[in-house]
Amino acid sequence: MEYRYLGRSGLKVSRLSYGSWVTFKNQVDVELGYELMKVAYKAGVNFFDNAETYANGDSERLMGLGIKKGIEDKVWDRSDLVVSTKLFFGYKARLNNVGLSRKHIIEGCNDALDRMGLDYVDLVFAHR
Repeated sequence: MEYRYLGRSGLKVSRLSYGSWVTFKNQVDVELGYELMKVAYKAGVNFFDNAETYANGDSERLMGLGIKKGIEDKVWDRSDLVVSTKLFFGYKARLNNVGLSRKHIIEGCNDALDRMGLDYVDLVFAHR
């Protein structure tokens, strides 16, 4: 796998990422998602991408369970992975749950961490 620096951040990410937009929940359950994540990781992928709106938040839940299972099975450490999420469109229809206001960025990040069961994400993108 080829790795590249993400801008000037010093963070190295795999040229390919594993994303969950179309597949997680609707076509892929936790077990299959975890198996696919393992295949990607063993091929050198270290970048796993998500967004608050994918499958109404269930995509983040499923990927978080896959990450946790990989840690428990000693396939990877959390520090081996670059995990991202995206914010803008909102997770639930609430008044201030859309856009890039300070309020939505903070609450959206906290909500994503809760859904994924993680202490941190490595990247947060404006989903525009």
